[in-house]
Amino acid sequence: MTIAAVLTVAVSLSLVGAALLLRQGSANATGTLERGTQVTVWMVPNANSQEIAAVGTQLAQLNYVVQPCAYWNKARNFAEARRLLPSDVFQATTESEMPTSYWCTPVALTDAAQVVRTFSGTAGVLSVTEPQQTIHNEETVINVSKWVCLAVAIVLIISAAVLILNTIRMAIFARRREVSVMKLVGATNWFIRVPFMSEGLLQGFIGSVLAAVVVYFVYLFINHEGGGRTTSNIFTAMHMTGSEVLLTNVVVVIVGMAIGSIGSAIAIRRFLDV
Repeated sequence: MTIAAVLTVAVSLSLVGAALLLRQGSANATGTLERGTQVTVWMVPNANSQEIAAVGTQLAQLNYVVQPCAYWNKARNFAEARRLLPSDVFQATTESEMPTSYWCTPVALTDAAQVVRTFSGTAGVLSVTEPQQTIHNEETVINVSKWVCLAVAIVLIISAAVLILNTIRMAIFARRREVSVMKLVGATNWFIRVPFMSEGLLQGFIGSVLAAVVVYFVYLFINHEGGGRTTSNIFTAMHMTGSEVLLTNVVVVIVGMAIGSIGSAIAIRRFLDV
């Protein structure tokens, strides 16, 4: 029963630690997505230098935009259009017809809409574009993943505590004759209770250490899949530092010892008659 309890606690806390690690990775991914989201202020093709400079000055004064915003002239936008547009569409376009533009990164994903509201209708501005649907999808996925990870962690913590409680209850039942003998020879209540409490604490500690090892390998997997690649993926956005996994493992060990103590304390209170 003890070995089964330790292994089950290890599995449960491994999932808890992985959930907490993924939650931290989701937070890191949020920051990466925020830094990679851009809002483009397109000027009308015939905008004069005063209008272009005025928009640039106004952008430089915004505290919800990462400074500085990149300015793309007609030639650069024309070269980008050549790369992106089909050849038949591009051949119908001349460099003089291309607009100039400012490319800005909002401080937070929600600030993109504020940039659109600020410059819509401004003199010399043709339009302001943002990846609105992409931003909405990113926010939804990140928020859902955070709450799911938190819910899974809570459920597994409760399950591990109940498991230790049941293990201690079985231990009390198996040793009921020894407890009776100890009471007859004058053993105090705490002298009888401490071994059972220590057993639950030790089970939680050993299980949490095994879980910490599993969490460390999850961390290595995420960073290995996200590092050293020419193209970005979700693991690249979730890249974590050694201090983050260390903090997660400390939490896992503390939680393991806590649920071991709580589970054994409840079991002793309910099932140990001293």
